Amino acid sequence: MSTTGASADPLAALGVLPGVAESVESVRKAVDRVYGHRVMRRRSGAVTSEAALRGARGSAALSGADWALEEVRRRSDFGVDGEARVVGASLRLTAEAGQLLSIWRQSPLRVLARLHLVAAASNGDEVGRPRHAGEAVDEPLIELPLPDADELAGRLEGLSELIIAGGSAPALVTAAIVHGELLALRPFTSHNGLVARAAQRVVLIGSGLDPKSVCPAEVGHAELGRAAYVAALDGYASGTPDGMAAWITHCGKAVELGARESTAVCEALQRGAA
Repeated sequence: MSTTGASADPLAALGVLPGVAESVESVRKAVDRVYGHRVMRRRSGAVTSEAALRGARGSAALSGADWALEEVRRRSDFGVDGEARVVGASLRLTAEAGQLLSIWRQSPLRVLARLHLVAAASNGDEVGRPRHAGEAVDEPLIELPLPDADELAGRLEGLSELIIAGGSAPALVTAAIVHGELLALRPFTSHNGLVARAAQRVVLIGSGLDPKSVCPAEVGHAELGRAAYVAALDGYASGTPDGMAAWITHCGKAVELGARESTAVCEALQRGAA
């Protein structure tokens, strides 16, 4: 993870990168439009549930299980094959994310361990802990150089310290950095993409930007496509101001698209069509 200076609040410095402030404002307006919809006053629970399902579908699609929404909705057997297990893991993580808010700011590494445990759904020795030296990582979408165990430990600790310290950085910036750093590090032997996107969701909910979790960024990431996702992540991994800004604004677009999706859900509910 790279920052743009020696500020006591390094994530805040990222908020002034070219294009980032505009993205933060655009995201805020998109989120406000959803929360201002009349349906949210009466049926916010239904919108939250639908956003969770669509977000889980989007995250699974980025991890290689690109199922139609209705297929995800109707299925109950998620242990049959590789894609089904990915979808099941994504659904479990989406349900779990909102339960971990009180722990996140005090012990983010504990939350990440819990998310991996929920995703993996097994009792293997490698589950729920950062990978050890020499352990392989199953994350075919991400082809960045894999940090070794020592670098992983140091950067995870640094990320944890930033989260615990808090600061004045916009929620979008913090969520994007958590997401990008976890993808770059791939701290676990499996399910890192799913965990990284679930952690982004935790930040967006816990920050108050999207407290009802009705703006699923995972939907937007899937809509923007895997190629754009990987290209933007390359920018993050470069550590350059332009690369970091590109990743943050990409994450902002994803949140906006998630907000647009839930606005459409609100409209459908208002018409009695969903």
